Amino acid sequence: MTRAARTVSFPGRILFLTEDPALVERQLGGEDLDAADLPLLGNISTDEITPAWVCYYYDETLGRYCLVGLRGGKVAPDAVRRGGFSVVVSGISKGCGSSRETAPYSELAAGVTLVLARSIEKIYRQNAQNIGLLTSTDFGLLPRVLRGEAIPIDEFTRDLDPISAGIVEHGGLFAYNKARLAGTVSPPALTTAPRPMTLCEKILAQHAIVDARSGSMGVVAVRPGDAFFARTDVRFSHEYVTPMAEALFRQGFGEDAEVAEPETVYAFRDHLTFLDLVMPRAHRDMGLDVQARKLADVQSAFAARTGIKLYGEVRRDGQLVGSEAICHNKVIEDIALPGQLVLGTDSHTCMAGALGCFAFGVGSTDMANAWLTRDVRLQVPETAHFVLRGALRAGVCAKDVMLHVLSLPFFKSGAGIGKVLEFGGEGVARLSLDERATLTNMAVEAGGFTGIVEADETVVAYLVAQRGLAPDAVRSRIVRADPDAAYGASFDVDLAAIPPMVATPGDPRNGIPLGDLPGPVPIDIAYGGSCTGGKKADMDMYASVLSRAASLGQRVAPGVRFYLQFGSQDIRRYAEKKGYLDIFARVGAELVDPSCGACIKAGPGSSDSPQQVTVSAQNRNFPGRSGPGKVYLASPMVVAASAIAGRIVQPDVA
Repeated sequence: MTRAARTVSFPGRILFLTEDPALVERQLGGEDLDAADLPLLGNISTDEITPAWVCYYYDETLGRYCLVGLRGGKVAPDAVRRGGFSVVVSGISKGCGSSRETAPYSELAAGVTLVLARSIEKIYRQNAQNIGLLTSTDFGLLPRVLRGEAIPIDEFTRDLDPISAGIVEHGGLFAYNKARLAGTVSPPALTTAPRPMTLCEKILAQHAIVDARSGSMGVVAVRPGDAFFARTDVRFSHEYVTPMAEALFRQGFGEDAEVAEPETVYAFRDHLTFLDLVMPRAHRDMGLDVQARKLADVQSAFAARTGIKLYGEVRRDGQLVGSEAICHNKVIEDIALPGQLVLGTDSHTCMAGALGCFAFGVGSTDMANAWLTRDVRLQVPETAHFVLRGALRAGVCAKDVMLHVLSLPFFKSGAGIGKVLEFGGEGVARLSLDERATLTNMAVEAGGFTGIVEADETVVAYLVAQRGLAPDAVRSRIVRADPDAAYGASFDVDLAAIPPMVATPGDPRNGIPLGDLPGPVPIDIAYGGSCTGGKKADMDMYASVLSRAASLGQRVAPGVRFYLQFGSQDIRRYAEKKGYLDIFARVGAELVDPSCGACIKAGPGSSDSPQQVTVSAQNRNFPGRSGPGKVYLASPMVVAASAIAGRIVQPDVA
């Protein structure tokens, strides 16, 4: 890309990511395709752009592995870089899934300077802006790019909020923020008049920064579209991302830069704890085992140097058994509070919204910036309001609710991208905190900004019991939506009408009633775990099914491996106290201590061949996410029942 007189041009080739892998392969081999009426591939996740193992790198090496996880398996290492592509074109929901900034960074490092797609997921787009990778959904640009036209930069900023536009014009977040802190550029003042506000709007209004130099914050009101920097209360990262964020932190602000208020910053060793158990020999031969261990070492050194709290590994009888917790479970157990703004380097940061806080995921650049300033930039999103009515039938839980919600045309079409999913109604009031956390955790699978539930006495009781907080101190933090607040979309959900659900392989939005599966689906692996499926309530559900199986003398079906993994050591202790460990052992389940593990193909429960079929309680099933096999998403009860039956079945709740 060249820049002159506020224009940009793209002299390289165009790579069309089509539904036909052979067409992708032909382009990588040197053929240029006609742009007319190509069937473009949609829902390309960040797992496909940079698979889990690629993320062990956090420098220009990422350019070698751009798109190597793309379904169809036609993109070899160095193929994009050697192909001389400056533009990548695809369909809807480009960059869905993980918040990993390695994805757009790999494209930029491979020579790509423009990403064009029918729709682009919120976190991916923000990460791209932060590093200077241009994005657009305007396919009218294609003929101009093909002609080699110099395109005005404002073609890429005209639909953006003023801050995002400024970041694009400056070539990235660091350059923009240096100008902002120096006073040479300022976001427009917030002038929204008092108005009824949603829950998230109220929290954001309280955290909006009025003056960057003084740090003063708080405005009377905000509305969707308002853009500003907001003050965070909690910032956390894990070993998958901390090293890249630290490198950017030093690169952007100098070797002597210090983390502001380190007592509000946390690090987690929770993603790659069990990687050695499942890493393929080919990856070891590439030295990836050494590279992966380096991530934890870099994070540990960073935490020690900056004074931030590190939730690390746990040893039992002198042996490493796992992590202290998955970050999202621990943020709820120990850290976040109602009304706070919580920032994490993981797309499932939104899980903490179950406490009534505004929690969302960002990439490495946003976190590096927030370490220095405590600030994060955002644009007030619209809220999709889900009113849950009635009660769930036996054998159905919050996971089924979310698989139903994600299957709605509103989300399958990409209309939910960037929206807040707020859950309310008497149906939510009946759900435990853990079940609410399933709803908020999976909001990001809809392309949502975050998920949130208004805090109530269930949250108060949890925080009093879990942390010993004073009830009135918790109540005083609760933020409530105005009764006449306006929502961008509203949905009524009859909980009693929702059956047990499954999401078929490839996308969490592929939800169908389990009874609509076209035939028996034999399984090789049943996985009950991850932040979504490893909570206390999930352990209750596994035990409810498995205790019945044990009483009948049933065990895990022959040929099936059944893994149960705890989200935190606190959850493991809970299961032990309830007597669940004995029940799990009696049926032949394999117990795994806390770590993200199989959910990111980094622990027991991952598949190792395309022929394997998994039924999983985790939150996403994008191609390659948990290994090369096929992954069906389901509730903890369905996972447990299927492990015993050897095929995907509904739980017997009689």
